[in-house]
Amino acid sequence: MPQEGRARPQAGLDVAGLIKRFGLSVAVAGVDLSVRPGEFFTVLGPSGCGKTTLLRMVSGILVPDGGRIAIGGRDVTAAPIWTRRVGLVFQNYALFPHMSVAQNVAFGLSMQGVAREERTARVARALGTVRLDGYEARRPSELSGGQQQRVALARAIVTEPDLLLLDEPLSNLDARLREDMRAELLELQRRVGITTVLVTHDIHEAFALSDRVAVMRAGKVEQLGAPTELYERPANRFVAGFLGPVNEWEGRVEARAEGQARVAVDGIGSFDVAAPANCAVGQTAWLVLRPERVCIEAAEATASGLVGRVDHVSHLGNLVNYRVALGARALAVQSPPLRGRTLGVGQSVRVSWHAGDVAAVAL
Repeated sequence: MPQEGRARPQAGLDVAGLIKRFGLSVAVAGVDLSVRPGEFFTVLGPSGCGKTTLLRMVSGILVPDGGRIAIGGRDVTAAPIWTRRVGLVFQNYALFPHMSVAQNVAFGLSMQGVAREERTARVARALGTVRLDGYEARRPSELSGGQQQRVALARAIVTEPDLLLLDEPLSNLDARLREDMRAELLELQRRVGITTVLVTHDIHEAFALSDRVAVMRAGKVEQLGAPTELYERPANRFVAGFLGPVNEWEGRVEARAEGQARVAVDGIGSFDVAAPANCAVGQTAWLVLRPERVCIEAAEATASGLVGRVDHVSHLGNLVNYRVALGARALAVQSPPLRGRTLGVGQSVRVSWHAGDVAAVAL
């Protein structure tokens, strides 16, 4: 672990055309991505999309069938795992149950042949960094899930790796502890300054922690960008739906000029949006609108918007989910509870939104 105040050299990660096959199945299909030095980068996607396989190739656990991996500008595509200077934290922590906390953290240093005195000092610093001072003599079985996760983090960073790789590290924790550990993990990463790549299927985790996110599907990166960019301007219907509830409308392009398109949706209206890729007048375009961007009021409370009828309500404490029937269409709406009013099933309502909240996406 670098001492406080000491600048840490930062290394980036570059992956080009990475391919991995298992028999006739292609798990990773030509992935390109670049992680900036010091960045917290997340690979996000559903089970089976290839994200863990990608991480294992970066770490050296798996050998790619094609492509190139570079860490800090050094080509490590064919390098064995112990030469790559990466720290790994697994979903199940992979702690040695017969070893103490200190022995678990020191394991990598022992394998590197670090002298006992230096090893002891670095283990103490690592445990201090993850707030486990005084736990040196305990066994993993004597620790909570969150404490075991911190031990795994300490073991990963004590060797001062160039790259920290996290494979679903919070998935075994309960919801409240997972939220607490997200904050601790981000604070630790910022303080240590290590380039970090997280693999997860948890959207909230990815968005809470990451500078940038790559969304994967079927072995390919569908979109890469800052969390707000992905959420507000998804590249296609898969990304839009995977990142949270969304209203989808099939429309027809009425006009197009200077990167903008006017798209008409039957029963809803026409929208001026950034022009979908490869669309022309008369072609189909898909529009998306997040439920929380829809304003809902009792019909008599406002004269603006579309009139519909509430056909489902679910209360989530600080939020209420509505389904509003607009003729033959259903509109999902998410709103804070309306002060002094309750919108119930069967009630007539008006819904509206800002034109800029509607985005056009590819199929």
